[in-house]
Amino acid sequence: MNNTQSNMSKWSVTSRVFHWISAVLLLITWILILLYENLDSNLYIGLHKAFGVSLLFWMIARVINRVFTKAPPALPMPAWQLWVSKLSHFALYATLIAMPLAGLLMSVYGGRPVDIFGLFQIPVFVTPDRSLARVFNDMHTDIIWPMIIAFTLLHIAAALYHQFVKKDNLLARMK
Repeated sequence: MNNTQSNMSKWSVTSRVFHWISAVLLLITWILILLYENLDSNLYIGLHKAFGVSLLFWMIARVINRVFTKAPPALPMPAWQLWVSKLSHFALYATLIAMPLAGLLMSVYGGRPVDIFGLFQIPVFVTPDRSLARVFNDMHTDIIWPMIIAFTLLHIAAALYHQFVKKDNLLARMK
């Protein structure tokens, strides 16, 4: 083990919990929309919305945590890689907030409240407007979703590159 690996700082426990639960919420939300599209049950779309709103609130809490929690020092890497890393992390945070927000706005502009696991509802708090609902639908599915896929794949590829090509044990920082 080299010196970088033995002295490597981990992300804080809260940052690690936020990271992995965000990933799980995104995966569950994606699986639920696939189930809805293939099985056409309103149960799945309702759960998709509830998990999506949960992801929105989780990401807001995650941003607050990130503001108040110091990041570990960056590993040695070329400046362009550090810049791409910061940009892609920002894009992931932004899209993981924009995606459920667009979905929520699509629902309420469509005149549909959003039920959160039967515990409470987010009511229609705007004047329903079908054209705005379509705009938010298009943003949700055609713009933000491909961006989430692209930046998530970039994030995973970079982590795997560090782990298996550079062999700098970067993944240990998020365990």
